[in-house]
Amino acid sequence: MISSSEYGSHSWELLVTVDHQHEEVQKEFLLRVTGDLHIGGVMLKLVEQIKISQDWSDYALWWEQKKCWLLKTHWTLDKCGVQADAKLFFTTQHKMLRLRLPNMKTVRLKVSFSSVVFKAVSDICKILNIRRPEELSLLKQSEDALKKKKKKDKNSKEPVTEDILNLCNSPVSSGLSGSPGLYSKTMTPIYDPISGTPASSTVTWFSDSPLTEQNCSILAFSHPNCSPETLAEMYQPRTLADKAKLNAGWLDSSRSLMEQGILEDDQLLLRFKYYTFFDLNPKYDAVRINQIYEQARWAILLEEIDCTEEEMLIFAALQAYHVNELSLSSEAEDFTCESEVDEVEAALSNLEVTLEGGNTSNALEDITDIPKLADNLRLVRPRKLSLKAIKPYWFVFKDTSVSYFKNKESAQGEPIEKLNLKGCEVVPDVNVAAKKFGIKLLIPVADGMNEVYLRCENENQYARWMAACVLASKGKTMADSSYHPEVHKILSFLKMKNWAMSPQAVSDPESINMKPECFVSLRYTKKYKSKQLASRILEAHQNVCQMPLVEAKLRFIQAWQSLPEFGLSYYIVRFKGSKKDDMLGVSYNRLIRIDIATGDPITTWRFSNMKQWNVNWEIRQVAIEFDQNVSIAFTCLSADCKIIHEYIGGYIFLSTRSKDQNETLDEDLFHKLTGGQE
Repeated sequence: MISSSEYGSHSWELLVTVDHQHEEVQKEFLLRVTGDLHIGGVMLKLVEQIKISQDWSDYALWWEQKKCWLLKTHWTLDKCGVQADAKLFFTTQHKMLRLRLPNMKTVRLKVSFSSVVFKAVSDICKILNIRRPEELSLLKQSEDALKKKKKKDKNSKEPVTEDILNLCNSPVSSGLSGSPGLYSKTMTPIYDPISGTPASSTVTWFSDSPLTEQNCSILAFSHPNCSPETLAEMYQPRTLADKAKLNAGWLDSSRSLMEQGILEDDQLLLRFKYYTFFDLNPKYDAVRINQIYEQARWAILLEEIDCTEEEMLIFAALQAYHVNELSLSSEAEDFTCESEVDEVEAALSNLEVTLEGGNTSNALEDITDIPKLADNLRLVRPRKLSLKAIKPYWFVFKDTSVSYFKNKESAQGEPIEKLNLKGCEVVPDVNVAAKKFGIKLLIPVADGMNEVYLRCENENQYARWMAACVLASKGKTMADSSYHPEVHKILSFLKMKNWAMSPQAVSDPESINMKPECFVSLRYTKKYKSKQLASRILEAHQNVCQMPLVEAKLRFIQAWQSLPEFGLSYYIVRFKGSKKDDMLGVSYNRLIRIDIATGDPITTWRFSNMKQWNVNWEIRQVAIEFDQNVSIAFTCLSADCKIIHEYIGGYIFLSTRSKDQNETLDEDLFHKLTGGQE
């Protein structure tokens, strides 16, 4: 036996508030504990004192002052640093969360508030049947968007009721890991490859999943567009600074929702954060493809990404008549694809041809022979005080450089100039209707970017030279296996833009039930009358009207990827040694310093040339070292520097993925590259 004085000197009282629904039972409990009592022991004492018979397995202790979970149940109170002044909260780890998906639909489901966001997103994607969850993350809505929403709600005469898809009975979101939902690790096809409808047999395999066939169609199919009035009420960025605000709210993937101030039933945006869509496959990715398509569609409608009038009409044609009409028609659901060859069979036949010595599409080229391009092009150099100088020259493209000569005969001698395109910015300057096929090159030089335009004669010449320039900017030559697919991709996009057709091919816009204002951004709604828009969209539609549904979505995504601004996330930064703010564009393969006033690129740094990067957490400064003794440092003004640090590490992590990984992710490597040492 020990005396009461000795007992008092070693023990102390700990206040714990219990989050339970029983009104007749008190919520605050005083526990007498000692510093060497482990967290598991505290929870056991607490449950014994509560005297409520229920399942407490999802409960854990949350330390309010320190904003952290006490999840290591074998740690003692002393080791955790918990003392008598601590306020602990005994609450569930899984709570309800509202998520706004890229298609603007809201789902409500249970999510782990104690797991790091990377793990929570992975669990969410299992419920929603989205493969490659590492490409997505959670985003807090920008303050400007929230202000506009509050203003809209205030002006609305009727109470706003949001249509929410409730998935709260999900076994994954309830903290159980037994069911994969409609997510098959064995890669069994779970959708019709053309229509994207769920295969009914697989729905019965996973009958405990909240994703019924009806819910699946909500996620995998596009739905009628919103009205122009609704579009006008949504937040649209007007400047680069506005675009920077859109990217300020990304959550830290290395910390939990609760640690970042997210409360139960809050609303967050689930978005594709990293623009590297790996292994897109219509067989397994109906939901994923549709959500990427929807994110692209809304980015274009709300002008979060710039595109030309010609491109806007192509996007309108693809979504207006194609995706919209096919999604709503019953014909789409009855599509079958008899010509589709089994992947394994195709691989075996290809291997058979290779062994017999035949040529296949994947046959290796002679790696010692690097192809080159040589042709007559026109060179345009912008001049500040005079008109642009346009002159024809003989151009030769070899390796990653382009040289130009006075004429073909002088090509054996020294070139007038040799331009090294490695690390340059390549921007299309095309107007198919006007037969303008230009390539804008922004080549890094000591004091910024050297601007050069190449003018091609026709589509084929443009596609070959544009593909060569794009590859050279990444440090690749035309010998690379991606050259010919790049040429094909450019040509197919140009074909969609080519609206030359017979007048009778265009239907009468008045005879079609269509609101063209729903398919273009407000800028074009103000510029053209409804009839004009309908007529022009119908013209553009002639080039895409034969596509099945999934191909139309994939073409839309491909066209989005072809835009110069695709994949750029903007942040306002102050570079070390600079007296003014700049814009930093973060892409999947490079960082771009942009003049915040004009929007012109100043310098580009590629991840492939990066030696190392680190963050000084005290002054919140990101420092990066590149090859050739180039180093930069900047502080981020529009967001926490951790967001940019995570972007860089995340893109490097995603570049390590390969198809033979069987979809397993090295989560530790992700956190090493993105976590930081705060």
